[in-house]
Amino acid sequence: MPTSTALPRLLSLAALAVAAFGVTACQPAAPADSGTPPAAPAPPAAPAAPAAGKASVVKSSFGTLADGTAVDLYTLTNAHGLEMRVMTYGGIIVSLKVPDKAGALGDVVLGYNRVEDYVKDSPYFGAIVGRYGNRIGGAKFTLDGKTYKLNANDGPNTLHGGLKGFDKQVWTATPVERADGAGLKLALTSKDGDEGFPGTLQMTVTYTLTDANALVVDYHASTDKATPVNVTQHSYFNLAGEGVGTIDGHVMQIHADRYTPVVKGLIPTGELASVDGTPLDFRKPTAIGARITSTHPQMVLGGGYDHNWVINWPPGLAADKLAPVLRVVEPTTGRTLEVESTEPGLQFYSGNFLDGHHVGKSNRPYVKRAAFCIETQHFPDSPNQPNFPTTIVKPGTDYLSQTVFRFGVEK
Repeated sequence: MPTSTALPRLLSLAALAVAAFGVTACQPAAPADSGTPPAAPAPPAAPAAPAAGKASVVKSSFGTLADGTAVDLYTLTNAHGLEMRVMTYGGIIVSLKVPDKAGALGDVVLGYNRVEDYVKDSPYFGAIVGRYGNRIGGAKFTLDGKTYKLNANDGPNTLHGGLKGFDKQVWTATPVERADGAGLKLALTSKDGDEGFPGTLQMTVTYTLTDANALVVDYHASTDKATPVNVTQHSYFNLAGEGVGTIDGHVMQIHADRYTPVVKGLIPTGELASVDGTPLDFRKPTAIGARITSTHPQMVLGGGYDHNWVINWPPGLAADKLAPVLRVVEPTTGRTLEVESTEPGLQFYSGNFLDGHHVGKSNRPYVKRAAFCIETQHFPDSPNQPNFPTTIVKPGTDYLSQTVFRFGVEK
């Protein structure tokens, strides 16, 4: 029986004096676009609505790729009418509708209406990223005495799995019957040598939209060779609504005392630094935009918030249990988002590279800081950082991780 990696991975975290999570940019800057952005195409026809008060999963088409591969769309609805649409390309969350303080449903994630637009130009909108989310410095690492060279896709580094990571592959989807909501299991085989990584990895990600208005994301992987694994979800959130202004006014609290600084190129130095006296101190609820233009060196390197924090692990909490990560409130709509995870680190990215040339589902351009990403994960560049918690998964030891996004309202 394979055993979980959660405990040894966290024990290695505890072995540090205080663990820390490294800073990394979510994406390279997109080129500027000239002229007026074209109108966004209309969304595909919606599937038939489920019976009121009953969770459901409905399958429809989301088009085809250039090679003729069909892309399916699954609409998950919980008992209260919350709706999430997921496509098999990249395991991408295309839309997620949650209520505001008046009870009105609104889409709170960025994205497109057509699969072609995701293929053409997407900064990981809504995608599953892996096999290694975040950066691996120099696009290489050494494991068991052998150096593995990876595909570099962000200058000299490997970002979010490489040139064709999990975000650019078609997953196999299976609806999951749940007593507490609607579920969808996505499966993918990443072959030995995929993007330069060793071992054939059998990967599943299960989304559950619960009747308690939470999105639960469960990750599971097994391998036939030792390999780094660090998978996360890359949705861009704006609790005011998709394409509605910026996220500067959202008020956020992060449960973390430390982060790891980076050098140019956004690779961690290995130093563990306190958030005290820096713009990265969100231990008390603070508007995201309050200090985002600070000239603090780390903010300049990130172009805003594009940093990773070490989550304060509650004393005595087991490695496979959920720890509080953050809470965000959007004052106008009253929407709230609370995140818990079994992962020791958080990357919070404030949409610094969005520049208006992406035109989204509602025909609105996505301007700078139009949304934020909450990426729960292990530290970036861990394969090259011996003092960081390990991300190596070995045969017979499964990779297991869970993150919960809880939606609510504050009146």
